[in-house]
Formats: sequence, structure tokens, C-alpha cells
Amino acid sequence: MTARTRKAPTRAPKAAPHRPASAPPEIATLPLAGGRKAHPALGLGLWAQGRWTPADEARTKATIGRGYEQGFRWFDTAEVYGGGRSERILGDVLARAAGGAPDVFITTKVSWEHLRPAQVRASLINSLERLGRTSVDLYLIHAPDAKVPLSDTIPALESLWKEGRVGAIGVSNFGVEELEEATRHLSEARIVVNQVRYNLFDRDEATPVQEYCRAHQILIEAYSPLARGLLHGRYLDAEKPTAEFKRFVQRQSETDLLPDLLRRARALRTLADEAGVPLASIALHWLARNGAAPIVGATRPEQVDGNLAAWRVRPDDSVLDRADAIARGDRA
Repeated sequence: MTARTRKAPTRAPKAAPHRPASAPPEIATLPLAGGRKAHPALGLGLWAQGRWTPADEARTKATIGRGYEQGFRWFDTAEVYGGGRSERILGDVLARAAGGAPDVFITTKVSWEHLRPAQVRASLINSLERLGRTSVDLYLIHAPDAKVPLSDTIPALESLWKEGRVGAIGVSNFGVEELEEATRHLSEARIVVNQVRYNLFDRDEATPVQEYCRAHQILIEAYSPLARGLLHGRYLDAEKPTAEFKRFVQRQSETDLLPDLLRRARALRTLADEAGVPLASIALHWLARNGAAPIVGATRPEQVDGNLAAWRVRPDDSVLDRADAIARGDRA
């Protein structure tokens, strides 16, 4: 999601030919091997929150507050988000919640620029100060840095885990070789999470690590699960894709991928209409069925409500199977 978006036009779904299964009112949790807390199955990511002017802070706080009130307990942030402002805003909101929100599951990340042992410790101390916490539930390496060996970084993380400052250790944007290397430098703790970009249209980071993660009980967390709003219906009608979204789609490709991507997204929306479910329900529960925990974004309180409404409706497996084929470009 970008920091400023226009609300996408809504479409009323067609009459449902069947009644989809409903998720429980509360977000379920997943076992986290080696973690000190169960891991919520759906999280609220704060990548876009903390990048704005002071005038936007009230809306940012209202969005996080709505998330907590409506059942979100997993909040994902990082020291680089807004130069620490995202962590501070999250800490301010949670401090005002009942009892200081002791039931939350907080993930934050050490920057790829701070992977030397002394930097890792300093980064966590600074993050905890901004969050107003004595510990976080999950601490991730935001991305590897080829200039800093994991043999330096991983023992520093494990020391923080032994001290109780972090409940679990994880990584983000790691491939199999990096996961194997990280594991070799742990004595007691374990890598419990690998957070990667993952959605119906974008599987390049997740597919190569899925088998390894499954075999080693490493949970895959999926960021950009709704493809920057596309799998919520954005850009499928009058709203034109932004330059940032086009760059997100293109990345390394030399061909124009956008027209075909929009065609497949519209086909998925038709499928969602026929099934009587929100398009985002298909996107989120396809990930959940594949063993991933999605991290949705929101910049306004009503977007929190929309994400939760989508999560609480689980499409039938047959619908998810068809969605998988459509997203891959299977015309059959």
C-alpha cells in the first residue's frame, strides 16, 4: 500500500450460490516452534505508517487503534519504517489501550545496515524504547547484507533471545542457503519465521523456500498479500495505476506486465462475485491454505474493517483452486 491512496470503488457481490464457511470472530493463532507465544494468523503491517507529516498522525493512530479494537493482535513494524516513527506511533497507541495491551504480538526488524553485533543490540534497545516495551515477541533480520557475515549477526540475536529481550528470532527476504547458514550459527534458539513477499500473483520469493521452511517448522509470513491493493479490487475500474504500483509490477521485467495482470485480477474478481465473497477473502485464504500468515496494510480505519471482513469469510477450496489457476494465467 502507498502512504496516500484513494478509496477503490466498491462492487456489490452477486448472489452467492452457496454459503461460504465463516471464520471465527477472533483471529486464530498458529503454533510457533521455538517461540514463546503463539503466532496470530493475520497481522497488521505498519510499513506505510510513520512516513507521513505530523498532520497525518491522528489518522495513523486511529488506524492502529481500530485494528486493536477490532481484534488485530499481531503488529509488524521495523526500525527503518519512517526512521523509527512507526515504532513510536505503535507504542503510543498500545500504551493507551487497556492495561497497555499485554496480549499483543509485536514484530520488529533490525535494518540490513545494522547487522554488526554491537549495532544489533543498539538497534533493539532503540526499538524497545520507541515501542515502550521491555521485549518484543519476534525480532527479524530485515534483509541480509552480503558485507556482514551471518556468523556475526546470528549469535548477537541469540544473546538477546537468551536475555529475554526477544521472544523469538526470525529473518526476512532469506533464501534457502541463507536460512541454512543462519541455522548453523545458533546453539539453542532457532529461526522461527521467514517473512517474504507473497501473494497470488507473486510467488518468486516464497516458492523456493517453502519446502525447506515446512521441513524445519519455519513459518512463512507473507507481506504484500493483496498486491498493493490490486487483490482488494483497486485499479480494476476507473482508478488508474500509480507510477509506484507500475514499478512494483514491473520490477526486473522488460515487457509490460500490467495489462495481463489486470486481466487476471478482473477474472479473479468475477470468481469472487460468483462465489459471493470479497476478492480479498480469496487472496488471504489462499495464502493461509498454503501455510502462510498474511500481513495486511491499512492507512485508514475503514481499511482495517475491510481487511477483517475479508478474513472472516473463507471461500470453498474449489474456489481457491480456481483462483490459483487464474492467477497463474491458466486459461483452461
